[in-house]
Amino acid sequence: MEFPPIGLGTYRMTAPETCADAVAHAVDLGYDHVDTAQSYGNEAFVADGLAAADRDNDEVFVATKLDTGNLGYDDVLETARESADRLGVDSLDLLYVHWPLDTYDPESTLPALDAAVEEGTVDRIGLSNFRPDQLRAAMDRLETAVAAHQVEMHPLLPQPDLNDLATEHGHELVAYCPIARNKVSEVDRIVEVAERHDATPAQVSLAWLDATEGVTPIPKAASPAHIRENLAALDLELDDDDIAAIDAVERRHRIVDFDAAPWNQV
Repeated sequence: MEFPPIGLGTYRMTAPETCADAVAHAVDLGYDHVDTAQSYGNEAFVADGLAAADRDNDEVFVATKLDTGNLGYDDVLETARESADRLGVDSLDLLYVHWPLDTYDPESTLPALDAAVEEGTVDRIGLSNFRPDQLRAAMDRLETAVAAHQVEMHPLLPQPDLNDLATEHGHELVAYCPIARNKVSEVDRIVEVAERHDATPAQVSLAWLDATEGVTPIPKAASPAHIRENLAALDLELDDDDIAAIDAVERRHRIVDFDAAPWNQV
C-alpha cells in the first residue's frame, strides 16, 4: 500500500474534546492518517473526531498500537477487537506492537498478529521501537508482511540502519517526534534552511522526512494553526543543497529514552 504522506499523532491528547476536535479538524483539512495507541487512552476520542469530520471514515487510515501488557496471544486478539470497537471501525487499518517489552514474546505475540489478520480484525500489522536485530527476527517469524515500523526519527536521529531495512523489505518507516519536540529550532543549519524558504524549522524537519523515500511523519498537533502548519510542510520543496545541509547535522538527540528501551539493552 502507499501510505498517506503525513499523519496526525495523538500522544498525550487525553482531553476528550481537545482530541476529538483536533482529529476532526485535521481530517477535514486533508490528513488521511491518524495514529493512536491503547496506552494513550484516547481511542474513543479519536473515534468521536472521525465521526464529527465531514469526510467518510473509509477515507482515513487509522492506526493503533498494542499496549505492552497486552502482548500475550489471547490478549492480542481480545484487545485488538476492543480497539476496533472503541475506534468505531470494522477492522483496524494498522495494528502495531508498540514496544518489544514486558509481555512481548515473539513465539506468542507474532502468531497472534497473524491470527488477527486472518480473522479480519486487522488489515495490516506493524512494529514499533524495535532494534534492527529484533525487527529482522520478527519479520522472519511472521507470516504476514510488516507494513510499517514506527520509530522516533528526525534530523537529530536520522535512523539510517532502520531506513535501510525499510527500503530493503518494503515497509514504511513511520516517524514519531518528527520535529524532536522543536529541538530542531536550536540547530543553525536547519534554521538557515527555514529562513531561505520563509518556513519554520519544524516545517523543514517535516519536509526533510517527507523527501525521504518510504518515510511518513506523524507530528502531534492539537491547535488548528499547528495542524495547518504541519500539513503545509508538504508543500515545502527542499533542494539538494537543503537536504545535504540537513544531512550534515552532526548533533544527535533522542527524545524518548529510558533504561529498558530496546536500544539500551545491547
